[in-house]
Amino acid sequence: MSGTSKPDLEQVKRTSARDGPERRQNLVRILFVHRSLEVVERCLYELKRVRFTVSSEVVVTPEQFVERLRSQPFDLIVAEYPSTNWRDTMVLELLRQMRKDIPVIFLVAGMKRETAAGFILKGAADCIEVDSIGHLPVAVHRALNEKGVRDQRDRAEKDLRRSEARYRALAGNLSYGICRCSLDGGFLEVNEAMIRMLGYGSREELLAQDLARDIIQDPDRRAQLLGQKREGGLVHPTEIEWKRKDHAILRVRLSGQEVLSEQGELEAYEVIAEDVTRQRELEDHLRRLAASDSLTGLANYRRLVDVLDSEIKRSQRTNRGFAMLFFDLDGLKRINDRHGHMTGSQALCRLADVLCSCCRDIDTPARFGGDEFALVLPETNAEAANLVARRICESVANEGNGPRISVSVGIAVYPQDGETIESLLSQADAALYAMKQQRFPPAESMQTAAGQ
Repeated sequence: MSGTSKPDLEQVKRTSARDGPERRQNLVRILFVHRSLEVVERCLYELKRVRFTVSSEVVVTPEQFVERLRSQPFDLIVAEYPSTNWRDTMVLELLRQMRKDIPVIFLVAGMKRETAAGFILKGAADCIEVDSIGHLPVAVHRALNEKGVRDQRDRAEKDLRRSEARYRALAGNLSYGICRCSLDGGFLEVNEAMIRMLGYGSREELLAQDLARDIIQDPDRRAQLLGQKREGGLVHPTEIEWKRKDHAILRVRLSGQEVLSEQGELEAYEVIAEDVTRQRELEDHLRRLAASDSLTGLANYRRLVDVLDSEIKRSQRTNRGFAMLFFDLDGLKRINDRHGHMTGSQALCRLADVLCSCCRDIDTPARFGGDEFALVLPETNAEAANLVARRICESVANEGNGPRISVSVGIAVYPQDGETIESLLSQADAALYAMKQQRFPPAESMQTAAGQ
């Protein structure tokens, strides 16, 4: 931290209260679970510095935590770890018990990478070192964005609940496609919105298609379309892909109802079709942003943890292992000092490009953080992993698009080197450190550390 004076906690609260209406519209309500008001003040200072408007409360014990959550709404929780009042991820457990979806960021001290990975797997939004509180605003922004995506998805699912009144209201709405289908799924009638949605020139053209036939003729899919509960209980919305006349693919969300004759016999089905293609594209884009490193475009730390978790589960099913390579860019600080931070950032991107060029489509290159990178290699043994590591080291050394760079590498293979994410990360980190010690003996290592 710099020597700039920081406001006390009450001053920050008073300043936030005096902000104009436009600032209050972006208010973030944070519940701090922390014993140190000094640390809370530093958090508020960093958030205020990047123009967050914050309303905050501070609790210490689990009882205070539960009481405050029951009486007030919060957008985010920032919790201390370790704490004498709490065991591990007890904050997350209490939130699940209370059925509250609130992002949790842990303020930690000297936490090992494998422990942080375990916290994220259990539902934490992020783990920030107390000595790096300056990173808190970025973590808060990302956590709130991800929560926004989840809320948007939940709202969309609730909107799918049908009723006859909703159908009749939509029938005259040109934003939704409406069709009537025969008992075998053939189109009997369509509205103008359906014709435009699918790009046909006339009603007659579209009536000749059989886009709903597969759904209507399949009992399970038809029951889902009609919102009828099966043995599983909850009914999930029906989404399918339909092809327009110009062969473009639409993602369509469907809901339907039965049409009965005057005698009460089933004679047709009426279906509402909503084009959700752009909505799904936006959600995919937001998910990619949340899982990507902003500088290199590689998978970020959280995405890496998810991939490792998926690979472990896949390996347990197939009995085929995988490997993880752990890289460290040598001398990044020296490059920054001699050539500037822009060149240092370019060096990180150069390494990222090499990782992408040296891996398969099924592999996952990721930026672990700072100058550390990882590469997950599915269905790869130790011998093959060593070949990939050597090829990457040689490619980096001969890359030649700026100041010369090199990497150190550690390898861990599942399940020989560990059966959990934590143990794999620990083994790869230890192997990398051993390589560093071998390449840079103690005396030279001190000089290298000073240069870095």
